[in-house]
Amino acid sequence: MITRSIDHLRFYVKDAREAARLYCSALGFRVVAEAGPETGMSSQRAYLLQQGSMKVVLAMALTPTDEAAEYVSRHGDGVKDIAFQTPDAVKAFEEAVRRGARPVREPVVHEGGGARVISATVAAPMGDLVHTFVQREGRESVFMPGLFQETFLFAPPPVSAIDSLDHVAICVAPGTLDSMVRFYEEVFNFHLLHSENVRAEYSGMNSKVVANAHSRITFPMMEPAPGSRRRGQIEEFLELHGGPGVQHMALLSQDIAETIRALSGRQLEFLNIPAAYYEALPERLGETELDLRKLREHGILADRDTNGILLQAFTRSMHPRRTLFFEVIQRLNSRGFGGGNIRALFEAKEREQARGLRATA
Repeated sequence: MITRSIDHLRFYVKDAREAARLYCSALGFRVVAEAGPETGMSSQRAYLLQQGSMKVVLAMALTPTDEAAEYVSRHGDGVKDIAFQTPDAVKAFEEAVRRGARPVREPVVHEGGGARVISATVAAPMGDLVHTFVQREGRESVFMPGLFQETFLFAPPPVSAIDSLDHVAICVAPGTLDSMVRFYEEVFNFHLLHSENVRAEYSGMNSKVVANAHSRITFPMMEPAPGSRRRGQIEEFLELHGGPGVQHMALLSQDIAETIRALSGRQLEFLNIPAAYYEALPERLGETELDLRKLREHGILADRDTNGILLQAFTRSMHPRRTLFFEVIQRLNSRGFGGGNIRALFEAKEREQARGLRATA
């Protein structure tokens, strides 16, 4: 079982053209190819978007019985498929099924345009998510021979400093986190990279991160903490999304402040960080060369682990159900995922809520 990296993400959306316009204008992706009935895809229309090494397919149903229509009806727009690049898709598929994965689509060979692509799909252990194994031979510029035609619809300038996809975060149902981790370990040969339970006075979550051999595929997975006295963000996602699924994608940046400036200029909104968070930051972070005023100005969160510092910022959701969102992340040698930030945000929000209650008392 060898998986190299994330080949692409496939979204099912209500309107692929409008979704493509939004992702290009707000996030700097560009549409490089499209598919539909004219290319042999009879029941869907799809656009292939790219930025750096990231590839995203936005697909919509053209018939009411297509699986994309059923998915959108249950979840709204969302990630249906996290595809893995592998040197042998047939063997990877057969081995995954032997280890307990449910087969979704048997291996298919696509040839044309100087390329040969073999793909096969299995179900993920949560919700309606699937994983497609993709084996590529020949011309790397051909995404899927015979299925896409080149187009340059919506091609704005790329966002400065965005490099690649850092991780994909998944919300799972309460009490299922450990079984999800075991599935990825046993079926896909992933390993447990990080584990953290985040608790504040009223709310919290349990989190574990799994990754493949070289950590080029990384999934932070989160479940609501048992006994929370208030509904947290994980419970809210599970309710609005209609079950487990992808909550956010993290875009890796080499200069997070520059990236935030570029994205904010495209009318993308970032979360407002409570002032209490920055009040507590110097003590929590310790001695650092970071410009704390700059962090506060751009709404950047900072966390320290034994290897270095992690900088991150979260967008407001563009999703009609307010579920799916994006993270911008910069790693200054850090290998963590911001557990300290999440805890600090929980606590800061609770302190600000307490201040508001005292002010009205």
